Parts: sequence; structure tokens; C-alpha cells
Amino acid sequence: MLYGSIEAGGTKFVCAVGDETLEILHRESFPTTNPEQTMKDVVAFFKPYEEQMAGIGIGSFGPIDIHEDSPTYGFITSTPKVAWQNFDFVGMMKREFSVPIAWTTDVNAAAYGEYRFGHGQDVDSVVYYTIGTGVGGGAIQKGRFVEGFSHPEMGHMLVVPHVDDSYKGNCPFHGNCLEGMAAGPAIEKRLGKKGADVPETDPFWLIEAEYIAQCVYNTTLMLSPDVIILGGGVMKQTHMLEKVRKAFTKLMQGYVQTPPLATYIVTPALEDNAGTMGCLALAQKVACSTEK
Repeated sequence: MLYGSIEAGGTKFVCAVGDETLEILHRESFPTTNPEQTMKDVVAFFKPYEEQMAGIGIGSFGPIDIHEDSPTYGFITSTPKVAWQNFDFVGMMKREFSVPIAWTTDVNAAAYGEYRFGHGQDVDSVVYYTIGTGVGGGAIQKGRFVEGFSHPEMGHMLVVPHVDDSYKGNCPFHGNCLEGMAAGPAIEKRLGKKGADVPETDPFWLIEAEYIAQCVYNTTLMLSPDVIILGGGVMKQTHMLEKVRKAFTKLMQGYVQTPPLATYIVTPALEDNAGTMGCLALAQKVACSTEK
């Protein structure tokens, strides 16, 4: 019995197959181009495993429709990626594979991976952010995603511009939201080079850390989670975590007592595997629930 994982990101799709213990047996990635080409690659990846496949978990870039009673359930909806707007992702996969499919956002999938196998083990409440090409957030409370009329869009919370930052923001909808001020493209447009090429000593990183700390501050006061996990390419700058913790402490001013920051504000224990492991676990979960 095998399980499939599709981590559908804005720049690439990562597909994987895992066994009953969720050990990854095979993984490949494909560029996110248009649905015709990308989904052709996805289907070709899974076809050799079709007879053994018990379930598939999909974590997709969004916005997506998560409500099973909706006529557009399983669709990518109003995404800025024009070719993918109103794409029936789940419907297309069900036409190719007769297995139960779990469907959520890419960042929810990563949050679930950490909840099951990473820093979220043995706690009730987990919030996961990815800070990279875009910014997204997912929250889990006692094994369930926190969502209502739709999934959260935490990456678009407004942040207060830093006093030393004249940049107006890269988000076409909100300007100075978290994504508009702190995502990878905002760094590149502000500084003229990618974040990976900005030295650790550049004072900009203190500005970046304050924006991320505002996110952690807002999340702390709204959800009081047990742990906040900061993933994505920006947080691969190893010096950033301590800068964020210091900026958060300054913002909070002791108003609430959080768990120790060394365990409260962390980077993913699963590193780049969080999304894949989350999708595999969701595939296993939906397969087991369907069998009952």
C-alpha cells in the first residue's frame, strides 16, 4: 500500500510516493508552468504506482476552495497565476486516479507535517509560516486546521512600516502587508539582489526581522499557539531566527508570557520535507477514513 504527495508550489511541484510507514520511496519535482504541462508530468509520475496507491494528499498554492459542499471544491480559484485560475485540481486527479484525495493549502500541508513529525509533536496548537517567494500561514488546533469560510491568508496581514524603510510594498492588493514587505521578491526589488546574496551584516536584515516579528506578535495575541514555525527560503538565513526572537521580545514588552523562545519561535524540524510529509500523512488519513 502506497501513498502519494503533491506539494504544488508557485514555482515548482514536488511529487512523492511513500510506503505504509510514510518513508519516501521516490520523489521528483517539476516546474510550475501551466496546468496542461505540469499536470501531465504529475500524472506520469504517479501512473506506475496506480495499482498500489491508497490515497493522495495535495497541498496547493492558492487561494483554493476547501469546502466539500461547494460546486468549486478542489479548485484553485483567484490565484495571480492566470493560467491556473479556476483550475479543477482535485477533479482532474480523480479522473486519472480512483483513490481518495486530501486537499488543502501548501502551507497547511507543511504545518501538518510538522504537527505529526516535527516541532508540533506532543502539543495541541501549531502555526506554520513560509516566508519565501510569497508568505503563507497555516494553523492547527488539536489535529484540525483552523479555517472558516475559507483557509487563512495570514501572509497578507498588514505590518507597520519600519522607520528606516521607505519601501512601499510589493503586494498589488495591500502594499505593506507581510508578503508585500518581507517576501523574497520584496527583498530583491528593494535591494536589487536576492536575499541569498545579501550579507549577514547588512542592516536590512534587522528590518526584515522586525516585519517577521510583527507577524509572530500578531499570531501570539490572536491564537496563543504552543509553537510558531518559520519556514521558507528567507528563514534559511541562519542568523535570522535570533534576530526575530529579539525583535519579538521588544515588541511584546512582557505583555504575555510565552513558552521559552528557543522552543516557541523555531524553524522547521523537517526542513524542506515538511510539505511532503504533511501530504503523505494527509493521504494516509483520508485513505483510512474512507475505509471505515
